Amino acid sequence: MAELRAAVSGDSAQTPVVVAGGDRDSRFARRMSIVGATILSVVALVAVFAPLLSPWGETEIDPANTLVAPGGNHLLGTDGNGMDIWSRVLYAARLDLGIALAAVALAVVVGTLLGLVAGYFGGWLDDVLMRVVDIFQSFPTFILALAVAALLGNGTINLIITIAAVNAPAYARLVRAEVRSLRELPFVDAAITSGASPVGVLWRHLLPNSLTPVRVIAPLNCGWAMLTLAGLSFLGLGVSIPEAEWGAMISLGAADVVGGRWWTSVPPGLALFVCVLGFSLLGEGLQDRANAKRR
Repeated sequence: MAELRAAVSGDSAQTPVVVAGGDRDSRFARRMSIVGATILSVVALVAVFAPLLSPWGETEIDPANTLVAPGGNHLLGTDGNGMDIWSRVLYAARLDLGIALAAVALAVVVGTLLGLVAGYFGGWLDDVLMRVVDIFQSFPTFILALAVAALLGNGTINLIITIAAVNAPAYARLVRAEVRSLRELPFVDAAITSGASPVGVLWRHLLPNSLTPVRVIAPLNCGWAMLTLAGLSFLGLGVSIPEAEWGAMISLGAADVVGGRWWTSVPPGLALFVCVLGFSLLGEGLQDRANAKRR
């Protein structure tokens, strides 16, 4: 009540203002980050210890048991080739996580370098680089991924390059915008006056200060990268069967669902959903915390 009377009487300059909603938002964002990080930690541990958790090999076939329902020697049943679904779901976590993380890391590196150069130097170099970025961003992301995947072909390295190519333009634009706002600040002028080279200004001053939004968006893009990989594999342009990958497993078992054999496609679909959910919660939590700090 004293604070209310002080505010009404005009003595608001001496009364601290506490925004309770901001604290609640911060706690909620922290909880989302923790839940997302926990989910991803469990998935990573499962991927690392897949040989210990799976009784069958990634492509090992049990010819006497094809399309067997869950139970017995096959916890989640088998597919039409006699391969154990449980084991393949566990091994697929290695490939899906590895490709998604590697693709996003490559996209961050390439996009950040392009954004730094374009944002700092400006002029014709900025125009050329941004027009190239505009060409990539003029296509829907997945359609562009289909085109690049069809051009490069299958293979783990090609898939990493494909997913990185469709994600790098977003990082380039994001970093460019940050650099354009940072280069006008006094600390950049001080660095140039002290004799720092353009590379030194970019590396020591602009790069560390322009990565905050990148760190926030990267986890979200990891989830989208996994969905892109699964979509490409589902259409036959990603990981090829019999290699274990969630999208390829869903594609292989899609026809079995009509016959009531749900176990060939539902478990890999659920695994993909849980993993993407973990990345989404982590990314949303980090984004909300960053927004709370700006406020």
